[in-house]
Amino acid sequence: MRFGVVVFPGSNCEQDAVHAVRYLGFDADYIWHGDTDLSGFDAIVLPGGFSYGDYIRCGAVARFSPVMAEVVRFADRGGPVIGICNGFQILTEAHMLPGALLRNRGLKFICREVPLRVEDTVCEWLDVPPGTVLHVPINHNEGNYVCDEETLAELNECGRVVLRYCAPDGTVDPERAPNGAIDSIAGICNRAGNVFGLMPHPERVVDPVSGRIDGQAFFTAIVRRAAELAG
Repeated sequence: MRFGVVVFPGSNCEQDAVHAVRYLGFDADYIWHGDTDLSGFDAIVLPGGFSYGDYIRCGAVARFSPVMAEVVRFADRGGPVIGICNGFQILTEAHMLPGALLRNRGLKFICREVPLRVEDTVCEWLDVPPGTVLHVPINHNEGNYVCDEETLAELNECGRVVLRYCAPDGTVDPERAPNGAIDSIAGICNRAGNVFGLMPHPERVVDPVSGRIDGQAFFTAIVRRAAELAG
């Protein structure tokens, strides 16, 4: 399986994503933001960083990059897409996922490891049991996920909430959302389950040298899913 990692001006986590994928034994190559040919790629990664300097809003300019029109078409055909941190912000700006990411509660940049509870979800990017607690770092200034009540109800009812910030024992408490995200949401997916956006950085906890390997689950599941579809 071949992953394509999109590089925007201002991206700074693309090398982490490529290393994570290659460490797990899969192919990965960079895709420049001006490219319009995604043929040959089986999954797309929108990495973290500060695309276009976060001017206007985080992800607002990157959303208009030539590559994004192709990413939308790729996803519409069922292709798996994951947006990590700034990538999640880009997915919301491109209306591939609902809601928006605002400034963190407290208006401070946050960089630390957090526990995340896996929800009962339709997301194809994770197949660990619901209730599993994963420990993954966050590194953002605008990770406060917001949406209207109707959207929140649909996300919950349709299994589109993938991850929630939680206590180490899995208990969800609004105060445990370090950025103030509504309903403690750390990651969501689209209705089909193939487009996944999250603020935490799973690519940073794939190689054991980081001290954890909880991030491996975010990449191996989609490979198994692709193999099932191909077989």
